[in-house]
Amino acid sequence: MNRTFVALGGICAFLSVALGAFGAHALKGKLTADMLANFQTGVQYQMMHSLGLIAIGLAASLLPASASGHVRRAGWSMFVGIVVFSGSLYVLSITGIKQLGAITPIGGVAFLFGWLSLVLALRAK
Repeated sequence: MNRTFVALGGICAFLSVALGAFGAHALKGKLTADMLANFQTGVQYQMMHSLGLIAIGLAASLLPASASGHVRRAGWSMFVGIVVFSGSLYVLSITGIKQLGAITPIGGVAFLFGWLSLVLALRAK
């Protein structure tokens, strides 16, 4: 499982860099300043949580077997958070569909659950 999260983190980090470049070059001047800021927020959160996924994957090999459930929940929560939080901001920014803003907090809750699960994994004995 640890290799899965490291790989997912690497892929998501790669996409974060690519999307950041796309936003800075292709979308500048085409989006309002607010929408471009939303897009950039998605990129920043994607990168931070991509690194979190990598950390979870690396930490998994150091933690006792009793922590594996928490580690799995942490990794999948981070991944879902990236898809829902960042993904909704990307689509909102490009399409202007404001209703997508209602989905974004669900991704934020997934991020919170992922970090909490990581802390619980570190406390497992």
